[in-house]
Amino acid sequence: MVVWRAFRAVPTWVPPLVVAVVVLLLPQLGLDFATSRQVQLACILALVVSGLNLSLGYAGQLALGQAAMYAAGAYTAGLLSIAGYTDILLQLVVAGLVALAVGVLTGIPGLRLGSWSLAMTSFFLVLLVPDVLAMFEDVTGGHNGLSGIEGPTLFGAPLDTDGYYVVIVVVAIVWFAVLRNIVVSRHGVAFRVLKQSPVLASSVGISVFRMKLLGYALGAFPVGLAGALFANLDGYLSPETFTFTLATSVLAASILGGSASVYGAAVGAAIMQLGPNQSSAFQQYALVFYGAFLILGGVLLGGGLAQLFRGLVTRLDRRAGLAPSRTAAPPGQPPEVPALRGAELAVSGLSKAFGGNQALRDVSIIAAPGRVTALIGPNGSGKTTLLNMISGFYRTDAGRIALDDGQIQRLPAHRVARAGVARTFQTPNLPAGVTVAEAVASGRYSTHRASTLGAVLRLPRFRRIRAADIAEAERVLELVGLAHLRDAEAVSLPLGNRRLLEVARALVTEPKVLLLDEAASGLDEDEVDRLAELIRRIRDAGGTVLLVEHNFRLILALADEIFVLAHGQVIASGPPEVIERDPRVLNEYLGVRSTESAESSEAMDTMKAGER
Repeated sequence: MVVWRAFRAVPTWVPPLVVAVVVLLLPQLGLDFATSRQVQLACILALVVSGLNLSLGYAGQLALGQAAMYAAGAYTAGLLSIAGYTDILLQLVVAGLVALAVGVLTGIPGLRLGSWSLAMTSFFLVLLVPDVLAMFEDVTGGHNGLSGIEGPTLFGAPLDTDGYYVVIVVVAIVWFAVLRNIVVSRHGVAFRVLKQSPVLASSVGISVFRMKLLGYALGAFPVGLAGALFANLDGYLSPETFTFTLATSVLAASILGGSASVYGAAVGAAIMQLGPNQSSAFQQYALVFYGAFLILGGVLLGGGLAQLFRGLVTRLDRRAGLAPSRTAAPPGQPPEVPALRGAELAVSGLSKAFGGNQALRDVSIIAAPGRVTALIGPNGSGKTTLLNMISGFYRTDAGRIALDDGQIQRLPAHRVARAGVARTFQTPNLPAGVTVAEAVASGRYSTHRASTLGAVLRLPRFRRIRAADIAEAERVLELVGLAHLRDAEAVSLPLGNRRLLEVARALVTEPKVLLLDEAASGLDEDEVDRLAELIRRIRDAGGTVLLVEHNFRLILALADEIFVLAHGQVIASGPPEVIERDPRVLNEYLGVRSTESAESSEAMDTMKAGER
């Protein structure tokens, strides 16, 4: 365990770098030509698989278009070489940009259509590659292939076999360093949020379409680099290289190594290239074997070899006493909530129908700063529908939603969030693979922006924003009493802490309006008391709170104003002392008949007196 503790003290990027340096030095250690070629092909395949990992494993977008981008990069480099531009750096840059352009142009229609459209459009794109190459036979050589590619040069000097080996390995090392910087940055967390749920991404201000396109386009760039390197490896390109078989091999390598892993791409590519691809029998039945890999990998290796490795590391961490602490927070007075600039939320004449079902009809409510406004009603009364309309997930059929003087009823969900509306969900919605602190900091992604290039190069602005993300996340975690769990995995927390974590993620955005959707559901008595105290502190700090809740006692204790929905309409509104005695509310919400309302009111008074 002492050895393990020393190993875990080493930065996580050091072991992969050591492996990369060893691979780089293999020719000097007497590596033979055949094995050297396989290592180069493995590095090239790893670049392609890493592109799929970024779009699939992190952004959650299944697309098989890597073969088309690979072909675009390869033929771009080949044609440049034939035209006399043999410098490998020039070819890499141009091929990468061309592949990125192909990714953007093919990704836009697929992402606009949504659902499985990107997977289907990219699938047909791969099938069209040989035909497209044949259409431009005069340029690409058609089915005969592209020949006459000159040997690569670097700054005017020809590259021999060992020199080109070094170029391929160095390009792979540099790209994986870039990929790691993206994945561990706030952009990587945003990709995981998107993968978890587009609804969740929109609720924290992330544009779903732009984020999906960013993941797909960024994933295209290393594929273009791989194409340029492959074109110069043999000096010949054949359309048969860029077929559906290649697409399935890339997908199989991604699943085997772990699609949600930076280095899983390299592991999966190495296994596929140095193992089954060496067998002629495998080549004959490649699609059958790839299909088996996909099925077995998906069923038996959920998360791939990378997930097995993470599980082993977690167990060793526990034995060595390095696992994040799950002990209760130390007792003490929680810090004060800083002043919040709440806004008045005014909903007037709101109506919404789903087909023949009228979910809401002429609903009007007002939530003011410094007050807790509660929305109650039986199941199916339209409470969550109303929150979804305020949040921008549903469009209004009629009516107006205003935040102070600005109308938001026609804004998409991510722009509503940027306008200052934050919310929690009935079922806590947290991305997998991120810590508690990262989950909270994800709320700042759209309000405090840093470029992807800044994340790659670790520019000063990116470092400042990253430091601010950490500081704000820790401050808000202190407010909700979860600071001691900052390094724990967010999805591993018990239900009560996950609900508080969602509130923290909403608070870090400094919201003008906070929407809480059944935040006390499933909590025990102590957790309900903690949540109630937190809501009071948010109200006292000037926040605007709209609370949807079934716990009537909690509503009576917290709310300054209550609106009651039934059958999609507001049937009553007023302070708690009025609502708890309203005969229609007692009938609709508590199932008490009007003849029993007086007895129910007396029982309620007795219950509250007993609590005092």
